[in-house]
Amino acid sequence: MQTFPFRQLNPAGPAYRRGWVDEAVAAIEADECRTADTHLIRLIVPALSGIDIYLKDESTHPTGSLKHRLARSLFLYALCNGHIREGTPVVEASSGSTAVSEAYFAQMIGVPFYAVMPRTTSAEKIAAIEHYSGNCHLIDDGRALYAEAAALATRLNGHYMDQFTFAERATDWRGNNNIAESIFTQLQGEPRPIPDWIVMGAGTGGTSATIGRYLRFRQYPTRLCVADVEHSAFFDCFRTQDRSHVCERPSLIEGVGRPRCEPSFVPGVVDRMMKIPDAATIAAMNVLSRRLRRAVGGSTGTNFLALCRLASEMRQANVSGSLVTLICDSGERYRQTYYEPEWLKGRRLDPAPFEAALSSFLTTGEPLTLDVDDVANPQIVPSPEAS
Repeated sequence: MQTFPFRQLNPAGPAYRRGWVDEAVAAIEADECRTADTHLIRLIVPALSGIDIYLKDESTHPTGSLKHRLARSLFLYALCNGHIREGTPVVEASSGSTAVSEAYFAQMIGVPFYAVMPRTTSAEKIAAIEHYSGNCHLIDDGRALYAEAAALATRLNGHYMDQFTFAERATDWRGNNNIAESIFTQLQGEPRPIPDWIVMGAGTGGTSATIGRYLRFRQYPTRLCVADVEHSAFFDCFRTQDRSHVCERPSLIEGVGRPRCEPSFVPGVVDRMMKIPDAATIAAMNVLSRRLRRAVGGSTGTNFLALCRLASEMRQANVSGSLVTLICDSGERYRQTYYEPEWLKGRRLDPAPFEAALSSFLTTGEPLTLDVDDVANPQIVPSPEAS
């Protein structure tokens, strides 16, 4: 049984019927107090004078990814709604990073954790989940992920966390130190503190929902661009405004792209979407890693490619401004996949042409011409002053 240092703070003592939940919430809140905010890095690109690029580095969380924020919110939501009690097994459907972070919080409060994930998940992520005493339940058919997670939770008499449904409601989008509020706070001293665009990939859809809602709540003119990947339903859902779209093949880019339009994805707060080819994602990941002098993950490449297309448009229109995107996680988790030439060759991915085009753009500022599916929200009428 987990022993908490907070028991003495509960005046009713151990017999208090809600005592364990109070202590679990206190443990998670204490972890947040110990955790500093993530850095907002300015990427210096002389060829793009007048266009400031910022990278919110979510890889510095204790569990190494953006999903640390989500996992904390999901655990607090489940605890405060009575779904998790002492000893309750927690089950999640995850391709990796969310499961790593949830395993961390499950270990912290002393409950068993089970991650249902595709068998193709990287060995590094599996090892990270097991490091936090999590159990990996691997399946062959990614389309059965949701059903198997729910069934496993039933068999274990546990709680299915269901990040894809609850991500958009577990986080307070009005503020309370969410990622959107953090970005704008950190930009306050910058030359262009109100960004023209924030670029976010779509995994659960929860982070884009939080950012888009926050922009509207605070009445910022900043627009939200969501970058999707191949073999994902989000882009078609957005383009057609039809949530029934599905995709039979799983995404190769872990953490983003889903076979269905997840309940947490909120198209109405998204201004624009791009669908980035997998080879272009890998190219952008490589280019950014060289500029930062450290490896970033694949979903960061998806984000960065979309950001560079927006920067190219601004450059061609002679518009100054700023853009923000995320470093979602470190590339160390993908040494055997995205950074392995044989792995890329086996999947017929050739990032070289995209890499050359992106490197040229960042070096010279000349237009970035890449064939990428791109669509504005058909329900949003741009204001006259929008660039």
